Amino acid sequence: MREALFVKQNSEKWRAYEHSSATHPDEIADRFIEITNDLSYARTFYPKSKTTSYLNGLASTLHQSIYKNKKEDKNRFVNFWKYELPVLFYTYRMQLLYAFLFFIISASIGVLSAKYDDQFIRLILGDSYVNMTNENINKGDPFGVYKQTSEFPMFFSIAANNIYVSLLMFVSGIFLSIAPIFYLLQNGVMLGSFEYYFFSRGLGIESILVIWIHGTLEISAIIIAGAAGLVLGHGLLFPKTYTRFQAFKQSAKDGTKIALGIVPILLVAAFFEGFITRHTEMPVWLSTAILALSLIFIIWYVILYPLTLSKRNHAHKNV
Repeated sequence: MREALFVKQNSEKWRAYEHSSATHPDEIADRFIEITNDLSYARTFYPKSKTTSYLNGLASTLHQSIYKNKKEDKNRFVNFWKYELPVLFYTYRMQLLYAFLFFIISASIGVLSAKYDDQFIRLILGDSYVNMTNENINKGDPFGVYKQTSEFPMFFSIAANNIYVSLLMFVSGIFLSIAPIFYLLQNGVMLGSFEYYFFSRGLGIESILVIWIHGTLEISAIIIAGAAGLVLGHGLLFPKTYTRFQAFKQSAKDGTKIALGIVPILLVAAFFEGFITRHTEMPVWLSTAILALSLIFIIWYVILYPLTLSKRNHAHKNV
């Protein structure tokens, strides 16, 4: 499409968004998604045009309407997880995809390394952990490590550690996104070798039914935290039509929102690990249900729901 036709088709809408303010969170979110879609199109086909610069400014204004509402809506807390965070997931869907691919590739490396090097598992997991788990397997309780500490101390220590690791992955993105990739690779290799360890001893399915009760949410949150780090570095690496400082400032805000937005997921994962995972004798249907519901929630909230918001915006646009 020629730029003149693109402007002609959308200029009336843009002027309306520029000169009339929206107050309802639904309408603000719809406007922001629509403008970012137009901006994405303009960046692709008219990267150095005045239209792209204009849409940058308009998107920035709408962004401020979402994140700096001076009226302090009484539902602000709810609206953050209902609208703001899903919008960010959609906006930075490529960073989420990259983080996921980095993690999956590194997990595969962990599996292959553990398969072809007998000492690799000990190198990654440590001699003490491997020896302890071997003893537990011999005792008939391979996942006894989850029963060694009482519920509340285990919950708090795991929650604190996972939140610290996730925030570290995010903040490290300031180093041009290199450090988050390193942490994703490190965690992926560890997970791959960890799972191979149990599969090689005939405990693969059991490990999934036990460990992934909490692991589904925990690993998903770690991947999202890595994506938040990529978002942080994205502004420095690819400022596009913004100044580098403006782009970094924007990416820092968005990355912070994502990193803090996954804290409840980490808390639920820590709760599962501290209070639920230790019950290794629970029925298979129950552990499967917990695992499946956790996975369904992540797929819906991080992928499907943000996509639905975007499609709803497009539907409104075509009416």
